Formats: sequence, C-alpha cells, structure tokens
Amino acid sequence: MNELDSLVESATQLFAQSATPADLENAKAQFLGKSGRVTELMKGMAQLSVEEKKSRGAAINVAKQAIEAALTARRQALADAELQLQLKAEALDVSLPGRQRGQGGLHPVSLTLERIQGIFGSMGFDVAEGPEIESDWFNFTALNTPEDHPARSMHDTFYVEGGTATAPNLLRTHTSPMQIRHAVQHVKKHRAALDAGQAMPEIRVIAPGRTYRVDSDATHSPMFHQCEGLWIGENVSFKDLKVIFTDFCRTFFESDDLVLRFRPSFFPFTEPSAEIDIQFQTGPLAGRWLEVAGSGQVHPNVVRNMGLDPEKYIGFAFGMGPDRLTMLRYGVNDLRLFFDGDIRFLSQFQ
Repeated sequence: MNELDSLVESATQLFAQSATPADLENAKAQFLGKSGRVTELMKGMAQLSVEEKKSRGAAINVAKQAIEAALTARRQALADAELQLQLKAEALDVSLPGRQRGQGGLHPVSLTLERIQGIFGSMGFDVAEGPEIESDWFNFTALNTPEDHPARSMHDTFYVEGGTATAPNLLRTHTSPMQIRHAVQHVKKHRAALDAGQAMPEIRVIAPGRTYRVDSDATHSPMFHQCEGLWIGENVSFKDLKVIFTDFCRTFFESDDLVLRFRPSFFPFTEPSAEIDIQFQTGPLAGRWLEVAGSGQVHPNVVRNMGLDPEKYIGFAFGMGPDRLTMLRYGVNDLRLFFDGDIRFLSQFQ
C-alpha cells in the first residue's frame, strides 16, 4: 500500500470514528484543512519537475477526492442517524383510528314532536304554523278569554314591545292561536262555498311549537313546547275526541293496555272541558294516573270567531305538552335537563 492509499484509509477510519458532526469537522481539518495532510502534500510538490508535478498532482487529487467522498458519506450517515432518533422520539402510531367529529342527532323533544306529527298525520291531521310573537286577540280574545276574564291570570305572560295598550303583543302562552289562524284562513278559502250553503271541508289540524310563560322548576320551563289539535266539522263529537286521543296515546307509548280517563275541568275555549289522564298497567309507572292533556268541545264563541256558524259546525280541541310526553317516554324526572345543553345527557337519545 503506497503513501496515498494509506492516507485515504486513515481518513476513512477517522471519519468513521467521529460520533458527532463536530467530531467529523475536526477530523476533516486533519486531512483537508489549511494545515491538513493533503495540503502539506500539495505544498511538497514545489521541488518536483514539471513532469513529476503532473503525475504527483494527479495522484494526490485522486486521494483527495476519495477522502472527500468518505467525508460526505459519513456526514450523510450522521444526518440519517439523527433523523432516525428524531422520528423515534416523535413517533406516530398510524394504527390508531383517526379523530373524527362526532355525529349529531335530534334533540329528544324534537324526536317526540316528529313522532306526534307522524301519528296524527296518519289520522289525516295537517300541521299548522304561526308566529311566536302573537297579538293579544289571537292569544286570548279569539279564544273566548276577554280582557277581564279570570282565566288570563292562569297565564304568566311575557309581554313584548309593539302593539297598543289595549292590544299588546306577547310571546304566545300556548299554540291555540295557531289553530285560530289556520281556521280563519281555511274559512276564507271556502267562504264562497259557505255563502252558497255548501258544506265546508273539515278542519283537522295539529299545532306544535314553542310557547312561553314565566315559570321554572323541575317540571316547568319559561320556554316549553305544546301541541294542540283541532277538528271542526258538521258531525264531530266528544266520542271522536276519545277515540282519536286514545289511539294516539297507545301508539305513542306502544302500549295497548294503556287506560285513559277524562276528568271534568275548565278552559275558556272549550265547553264542556276535560283533563286527560293516562294509566300504565305495567312498568315502573303502573297504577298511577298521569295528566297528559287538556281537551273539550270547542266553545261556540271560538267557533264564531273562526267565522263559522256554531249552530252548524262543531268540534273538539286538545292540548298536550310534548316535553312531558318525552319525560314519560324516556323516564326523565327533571324537565330542565332537556334544555341545559349537556351533551352527555342528550347523546343518550341518539
């Protein structure tokens, strides 16, 4: 092995022993620096002849290139080792499932409202809509509740800006105004037929929606839901009410042995009026009477305010609380849980 081969081997071994980039730069200086061994060899050619310089210079350049190649290889090896250490320290377990956004779902009260609409829809009832900010006339007066009527004290009402002192605006306290609005529009649509003495198509509608009263406890909320129903025709009786609502309750709760009780009561917009109670024959609520709705034959004054002749047209109305039905269906004992926005609670119903 000649001098230059030995030099290349020495450089390669020293580079291989360098454990860090700093060590490698120090080793490089021993061979390729200003005072390095390759540089000294180049300086020593000054005493040689021209021909000897050519051959000697070419041999030294070959050795220099070999040393630089060994240096580059070791630099890359150190860089690769550093990268592997970094990757190991910051390793990702690609076998883990990705983080996905949770899938949402309908609120339990919304599920109940959809269920109610589906059941009554199968019985031929349409769905009425109306404003949540209502006029005093539609909310009270048209429903046989004049200004001095004591029944107004039963409604802790939110009054809002607008309207007049004698006809203020308010957040509707029930969804009955939607029934009146729907009936008035229905009558207007068929007014020509009525004036001609022809029969008007029956009014058969439910009115689900949000309502507002100043009340809050485990079974009441300032904002709550109601669903009211109305069936007006020439031959609609209290018997039809009992059949319709019994069928609804048994379908809603999926219980054929459900028993209903109609208790005499008072509502200004119906006469006679009745509270509707249900009793389960099995399960945790078996044997208890639970109030679920109010109902009655539509008062003649209300029929008259719809634009109809109460001597010819008769019908029934009912009103129930979907929030309470939701509580009974899912076994929830505090209404406020539905409106607290706790995802842990609401996700149980998805």
